Amino acid sequence: MTQPLIELRGVQKHFGRVHVLHDVNLTVDRGEVVVIIGPSGSGKSTLCRAVNRLETIDSGEILFDGQPLPAEGRALARLRSQVGMVFQSFNLFAHKTVFDNVVLGPVKVRREKRAVVRQRALALLDRVGIADQADKYPAQLSGGQQQRAAIARALAMQPQAMLFDEPTSALDPEMVGEVLDVMTGLAADGMTMIVVTHEMGFARHAANRVVFMADGQLVEQAPPAEFFTSPRSERARDFLSKVLTH
Repeated sequence: MTQPLIELRGVQKHFGRVHVLHDVNLTVDRGEVVVIIGPSGSGKSTLCRAVNRLETIDSGEILFDGQPLPAEGRALARLRSQVGMVFQSFNLFAHKTVFDNVVLGPVKVRREKRAVVRQRALALLDRVGIADQADKYPAQLSGGQQQRAAIARALAMQPQAMLFDEPTSALDPEMVGEVLDVMTGLAADGMTMIVVTHEMGFARHAANRVVFMADGQLVEQAPPAEFFTSPRSERARDFLSKVLTH
């Protein structure tokens, strides 16, 4: 048995009286794409954010590459450089060009030489299809282009895994596809990914495994073909009947 890259063991999390994560156990292998779906408020984003400690947990354990998540300091910064994160809002620095947004992390956090990072940044902007936008500022880009810049920025750190927290939910419908195409390409290249999304087409085509959450619990998980054709739980059947008919 190879060691999973990401492992959650008995993870519990409360916000006040609300039990947001309820004894969550999950493993993600290297190169695996795990898509987390479920109704709003089911704890999906909290789970995703807990993996790089943007949310702390009350109890349980989260391991990355066999090591418990560090609590703070340099070790935590190092972990975050290993785990790229793409948010619902793009979180780009408004006063820096797209290119500068992408090179900033490796130069500042990793102390890499700008000349070295430059080539990687240009290649990544090309890969996400916005090489021609490198000298523009985020406000000059469409939402879809900004999100692709955010993906390039996360990839510039050469992470071992990528977390996507509803990366298309703030986008206009016509821009969703261009971001999902980039993510599908990453999945095909073997990037380890946890993706929280409402995009069932992406879950169906790009996931190795679909995890269905409700009320802070992992209700069921299965390969997409199995999950979408014959979900085992009543909750999942009910959810799919609502999201797949429209």
